[in-house]
This record gives sequence, structure tokens and C-alpha cells, in this order.
Amino acid sequence: MFQNTPVSFSGVQPSGNLTIGNYLGAIKNFASFSEQYKCFYCVVDEHAITVRQVPADLRRRTYETLALYMACGLDPEKNTLYVQSHVKEHAELAWLLNCFTGFGELSRMTQFKDKSQKHADNINAGLFTYPVLMAADILLYQTDVVPVGIDQKQHVELCRDIANRFNAIYPDTFTIPEPIMAKSGAKIMSLADPTKKMSKSDENTNAVVYILDDRDTIIRKFKRAVTDSDTCIRYAEGKDGINNLMTIYSVFTGKTIEDIEREFEGRGYGDFKMAVGEVCADALAPVQEKFKCFMSDKAQLEAQMKKGAEEAAYVARRTLSKVQKKLGFVQIR
Repeated sequence: MFQNTPVSFSGVQPSGNLTIGNYLGAIKNFASFSEQYKCFYCVVDEHAITVRQVPADLRRRTYETLALYMACGLDPEKNTLYVQSHVKEHAELAWLLNCFTGFGELSRMTQFKDKSQKHADNINAGLFTYPVLMAADILLYQTDVVPVGIDQKQHVELCRDIANRFNAIYPDTFTIPEPIMAKSGAKIMSLADPTKKMSKSDENTNAVVYILDDRDTIIRKFKRAVTDSDTCIRYAEGKDGINNLMTIYSVFTGKTIEDIEREFEGRGYGDFKMAVGEVCADALAPVQEKFKCFMSDKAQLEAQMKKGAEEAAYVARRTLSKVQKKLGFVQIR
């Protein structure tokens, strides 16, 4: 199955309201991959619990993330859409790969350091070994490419290291995946502090534009976006706020930075912020309408979860069985 079709895998955590950073850097680009790849798109709920979750919120957001996948154009007939915890092979392979991953490698992961500072009261083993579960997610499907944001590239590199190490001992087990990043919009910055990435966990809601924000809220947040004391709309070093807004405008409109500089020549920041807010709201409006439609039919979402999990598990079981045989595990039928 899929022998002649390259495979793409990606996942999104249902740990908070998804932002335009998630949309522009990842989900918006996913639909185009289905023409070239066999695509597995996962709601990675097992990753989400490295930080304490309210169970009712996690359940609701799992449904919402799947609905957003489809609302953003991912056709379930062309893509395998499923929930991570519904395919037990993810957790099983993660344990096996833990035994081929160095403590020092995990210690160097930037996200572990960052999250340990943010959640100092809950530095758990799952937070430390999170990249190994991510490696299992990817390697289970013999993945060729992984569309990721810049912040996840380090984890894909570790995945490649683990796969190469395993293959060196047990040849021809895993496909070595390549990370693919969007040429623009791969990293959207905070509207309140444009030196930091836009994060769905940011306590300052004005710093973040969520995919499901209403039109007035979106425009208000962009109007309040931090810029600088200059008045010229140009992309330059030291103009982090304007650079970020120009990137957002560019990805939503398809215009180049040079096009944007010409379009807004002689106009002020106020006009530009309003324009960015409007193109963002316009682009998200149809996504929000489709999302509401999908969320109104819980039975349909659950049917898709079941269908996607069966499709994913069929492929995942073959890889896990292959790994277990090579390790010497006794297999019974």
C-alpha cells in the first residue's frame, strides 16, 4: 500500500486555541501536499499532556482540531486524518526508540529547556522524551517529508539521527525523513513582542490572533500590534513589528515584500495595520464557517476519527511489527 507514493506526516496539538501562526506556518499549506504525497495528519493529543490539561477542554479541542483540519481544506478522502491516541503503535514505537536515544541528545532540545522554565512545577519525563514520541509519529509511516515550523526542525533532525542509528544496527528499517518549511510565514511572531514567536499559550491574548477570532477582534488586535517609532512601511533590520506584519500580509495575499512596500509607500502604520487585519479576517471567514458546520455534527467527526485511525493503524502495525522482529521480540498470532 502506497509503495510508489511518497509519504508526508504532520501533527498539531489540541492543547489550546490554534493561532494564525499554526495556520500560516503549517495547516494552510497541508492541502497542497495531498496531490503529491500520501498524507497523514494527526491530532497529537498524547503530546498535549506533557503540560497539565483540563480533561473536558482536551476532549473538546481534539474535536475542534480535527474540524479545523477539514475546514482548512484537508479532504478526508485524500488525506488520513486521525487522533494519535487512537493508534496505539505511536506509544509502543516511542518506547522502543527511547532505547536508541541518548540522554544528552534530549538534554539539548531547545523546547525542553523553554518549557521547563515555563512549567517549572511540572518538569516530567514525558516533557523530556517528547521528541522521541514525535520521532515515532514520523517513522511509523515511513515518512519521506515532514512539513514543520522552524521551532520543530530540531526535533526532525533528532528523528533522523535516531532512524539512522537504528538502521545502522538493523538495516532498511526506517525511511529517513526530510523537514520541509514554508518559504514564508514559517514563523509568525507575537503582536505584543515581535521578538518572540506567536504562541497559543501566551497569557496576553492581544499578542495572539486565533483562527476562530471574530472579525472585530482580529482587526482590533492588529490595530494594537507593536511597531516602532519610524513611519515608513519597509522590511528592515530592527523593525521586528513591521517585518512581522509584512510577513503576515504577504502570506495572506501572495504579494512579495517589494510589492507591499510599493503598495503602502507614503501611507502610515495605521492604514497598514487595518489592511493586515482585514486580509486576515477575510481569509479566515470561510474557514470559520466550515468549522462551525463540522462542529455541529459530532457523529460525523467521530466517524472520521474511526476511519482515520483504521487507515493509520494499518500502516503503523506493519512498521511496528518490522521493528519488533528485528529486535528479537517473539511474535504470536
